[in-house]
Amino acid sequence: MQYHQAIRIGQERSRKSQMTLFSHAGFAMLTLTVKKSQGAFVPVGEQEFVAAVEKPGEGWLVVIVDEEGYAKSQSKVLKEDEAREILKKAIAAGISEYNGQIRLV
Repeated sequence: MQYHQAIRIGQERSRKSQMTLFSHAGFAMLTLTVKKSQGAFVPVGEQEFVAAVEKPGEGWLVVIVDEEGYAKSQSKVLKEDEAREILKKAIAAGISEYNGQIRLV
């Protein structure tokens, strides 16, 4: 797959995840659109998982990640209780929680 194709497909997937998170958090930013796999750039995965993660020194984020933990969208920085509440709403809506390592960059 060419790099530009990977970006286009990854942007579509990340925008979808951004809208999913927006519906639960009221705000969401696009994060990663491509990842490196076996030395080549590929689009982020299609699957959506949700997690709350602490960003040291800043606060908490709620993220939508793919099956490998690559963040496709993220909330703004939140207090821990706010992040946990959004996480609960997303899980209640049918998004599985991700418990692995999260890759924000």
